[in-house]
Amino acid sequence: MAAVYEPSRRASSTSGNDRPECRVTVLVPVLALALALVGPSSAPAEPFSVLRRDDPNQATTSRAARQDAQRSIPFDRLDPSARAKVASVLQDVSFFRRMPIRVTPCDPELYLFLVRHPDVIVNIWQVTGVTKVTMQETGPATFWITDPVGTTGSVEYLYSDHQTQVIYTEGSYDGPLFARPVKGRCLLILKSGYVREPDGRYYVTSRLDALMRIDHLGLEILTKTFRPLVGKVADINFTYTADFLGNLSRSAESNGHGMQHLAGRLTQVQPQVRRQFAQVAQRVAEKATDLSRHDFGHSPQVAHRTAEKAEQ
Repeated sequence: MAAVYEPSRRASSTSGNDRPECRVTVLVPVLALALALVGPSSAPAEPFSVLRRDDPNQATTSRAARQDAQRSIPFDRLDPSARAKVASVLQDVSFFRRMPIRVTPCDPELYLFLVRHPDVIVNIWQVTGVTKVTMQETGPATFWITDPVGTTGSVEYLYSDHQTQVIYTEGSYDGPLFARPVKGRCLLILKSGYVREPDGRYYVTSRLDALMRIDHLGLEILTKTFRPLVGKVADINFTYTADFLGNLSRSAESNGHGMQHLAGRLTQVQPQVRRQFAQVAQRVAEKATDLSRHDFGHSPQVAHRTAEKAEQ
């Protein structure tokens, strides 16, 4: 059977041409944190609920989608601290958006690694000149993010498994756009699924729900001025990042030496994370070589979980 390769969980029940930086960092703080970050932000190829009234290929802010997003949160697997953080957003949501579903050809192991290590994505963007945003790992499943325009904040993975990531951010924007700092918090729910096609290649389907709570000053400005732009920025950044992961996976398959060189240039991540990235990229190259030697004649299969691999 087709298999998803799942590294050990970093958190479980624990407390186009458009560049993401130039689009994101001029907006309110929580948006910058939510969008400059993960971009895999992401819905599953394994069956998940698609609401009939919404076209899954289009973004939506509908009440039905928001209710579906909230139901998808694994509350029973969150510890009390994590549940309190989720509740602090849900009790007063200022802004909700479900991004368009993206289907990306990508190795599942590499996808999961990058989803759980967003600092690697940001560091690659730094190395390639895409962004000036910085992201530092501060602890198990926690990060600190800053950009030159005035956004700072924390990012915490409240829950992570091979299908679901629940990510909580708190941040502030203190820059020329507003007269005084704007603060907020955001809950990101990333759903991912995996299908293996007859040719042996994997495709990752991803969906991202964003629920934001912004202070009253920020909410007023967002409502009157930025709400339409916020949605477009979210969609563009989500699409950019999902496509970027697909491109990175193809590079790992075809240019293993180049990926090892890239890993060596990632100086803004922890040494063990850099080594893990190099190892995952190497395995992707090896799997691509093995794949080229096989003749696949079976029907598409929904990927199933394997035993988790310990991160080395």
